[in-house]
Amino acid sequence: MSMGIIPVAIRMDARPTGHWNDAVSVRAEPIRILAVDDHALLRGGIAALVGTQPDMKLVAEASTGREAIQLFRTHRPDVTLMDVQMPEVDGIDALMAIRSEFPDARVIVLTTYSGDVQAMRALKAGAQAYLLKSLLQKELLDTIRDVHAGRKRIGQEVAAELADHATDDALTAREVEVLQLVAAGNSNKLIADRLSLSEDTIKGHVRNILSKLGANDRTHAVTIGLKRGIISL
Repeated sequence: MSMGIIPVAIRMDARPTGHWNDAVSVRAEPIRILAVDDHALLRGGIAALVGTQPDMKLVAEASTGREAIQLFRTHRPDVTLMDVQMPEVDGIDALMAIRSEFPDARVIVLTTYSGDVQAMRALKAGAQAYLLKSLLQKELLDTIRDVHAGRKRIGQEVAAELADHATDDALTAREVEVLQLVAAGNSNKLIADRLSLSEDTIKGHVRNILSKLGANDRTHAVTIGLKRGIISL
């Protein structure tokens, strides 16, 4: 792939995946991991999974992006697992803040969404991997080892979404703002009043949004916007 991302089915080396000691040599020090997610149940699942691996150690857990930044400074983990949607500071903003202070930080973004726009935002912010939470049990451990070894990794489903929309015209910042307000149930007039624009201007933005997204109507545009990670509720 042009971005240097390794889909799950492709690795830069020829070694087979499987048991940890088949993929990596025995390490004197375990891979130190910071887990960031606002759901304690998911953090507990990560802790249980990592706890079974002799080459890994969970050194800290955070429930918000702001807490993640502070704990990264304290622990300097080898790999950080970062949820996207969290209170206070979201995962992408936390990722950018960490990478601005620690350019060599290695971060795996965890999400429930396979949308191409959100994935591209994470990769541009410096994420080394983008992993769906539904695949944690199956792929998390190999992904941690790949990222720690300096490789980048992205799931096949997300890679397919990126490929499908690679040539699409991106929405402008204003169009994203309008789509977000449409998703909130606002009429063109209310959106115009909110943005201090004319109603005709808003109608023009909506037409552009429908065209760029290939949507049949406003509701369809909102559905596509949510699926691709352009907007959120």
